[in-house]
Amino acid sequence: MNRTEDEGTAGGPHGGPGAGRSVNRAVDVLVVGAGPAGLAAAARLAAAGAGRVEVLEREPDAGGVPRHCARPGFGADARGRPLDGPGYARRAVREALRAGAVVRTGVSATGWAGPLALDVTSPAGLERIAARAVVLATGARERPRSARLVPGTRPAGVLTTGELQRTVALFGSRREHLGRRAVVVGGEPVARSAVRTLRSAGVEVAAVVTELPSAPTGFGAVPVLTGTVVTELLGRGRATGVAVRGRDGRASVLRCDTVVLTGDWIPDHELARARGLPLAPGTRGPVTDGAFRTAVPGVFAAGGLLHGGEPAPVAAAEGRAAADAVLGHLRRPGDPSRPAGTVPVTAAGPLRWVTPGLLGPEAAPLLVRPERRLVRPVLTVAQDGVRLRRERLRGTLVPWRSVRLGPDWTRGADPAGGPVTVGAEEWSSGGPGA
Repeated sequence: MNRTEDEGTAGGPHGGPGAGRSVNRAVDVLVVGAGPAGLAAAARLAAAGAGRVEVLEREPDAGGVPRHCARPGFGADARGRPLDGPGYARRAVREALRAGAVVRTGVSATGWAGPLALDVTSPAGLERIAARAVVLATGARERPRSARLVPGTRPAGVLTTGELQRTVALFGSRREHLGRRAVVVGGEPVARSAVRTLRSAGVEVAAVVTELPSAPTGFGAVPVLTGTVVTELLGRGRATGVAVRGRDGRASVLRCDTVVLTGDWIPDHELARARGLPLAPGTRGPVTDGAFRTAVPGVFAAGGLLHGGEPAPVAAAEGRAAADAVLGHLRRPGDPSRPAGTVPVTAAGPLRWVTPGLLGPEAAPLLVRPERRLVRPVLTVAQDGVRLRRERLRGTLVPWRSVRLGPDWTRGADPAGGPVTVGAEEWSSGGPGA
């Protein structure tokens, strides 16, 4: 099963004769992405005896985003000591390796060679790897300036949080890379990480700017301008400031030489799209059912690829849950990846997205995220005009955090019926809709 067979010189889109050696081989499970979800899935699979489990990571080091998050908040080690992001990443890699998984870094999956086979590029050359199951755990990234359509020139000093953290990891607090005064744009918790990184590097943070009417707390003395839009990036050569417009319509300029764009997550879904997997309208990640199965039998997806911005432990938990589904698939290879009778699950009203996007016979929780702050909302679940559940939540929903609804929320849904819709009604002193 795991033999390597040299089939000669590579050809096709990756190069002609002499471009490298093309190796065809097989594994039991191929995991693409060595972040929290991928490593957790690999550790669970290898420990459960799934056979040869191989993890591919295009970065030079495994561990995913936590590698660059030098702050506590990633749980604790075996002795109860707080873990920072790099510590969490090292532990995840160790657990996968100790379980028996193979973790390969600097390796990119470039395309599909069959239903469960991938073309892979590494410094050693080209490979074609077939598997009995594939787990896509490619994660998500922050939308860059070009995709946010922010007007202005293209000055140096405009970064995402991930780029900022990698820059600090590579170059430290050198002024030519980080500048002296920064503006952070975005209202998700990752903006706090950007502020902490900048301040630890000795960079003054002039302000945090967000279009949201409210933002997370924890920015200390840094001004937070809510309901404010960046209308232009200023500067030639190096950034000199950002033009903003407040909720009252007044325009002003914040002087800075560094701009950090945070949040606004987009999935790394290139492989999913290349395979023709349907994408969820809210998250743009592949549609899965409650067992993390995609529309293609044997292809599973988990973690940030499905919904970016979740904490690392959430992604890891999804990786382990996906691994359990993969084990079931390996035991019953003739079963379809998606059970018959699954129905779509959609978000409505002030809800941005809901996942999973398919409802199958297994009981599975739902994750929902709102477009805006909702105070004591009433959540509803309905199918074909029939209300399955309606309940007021005691807390507040915010657009930077998901809320988990237990499997009982979809109890009574007809597997042969129409789409299940999750909606929200705002609560006021006069009741919902008042």
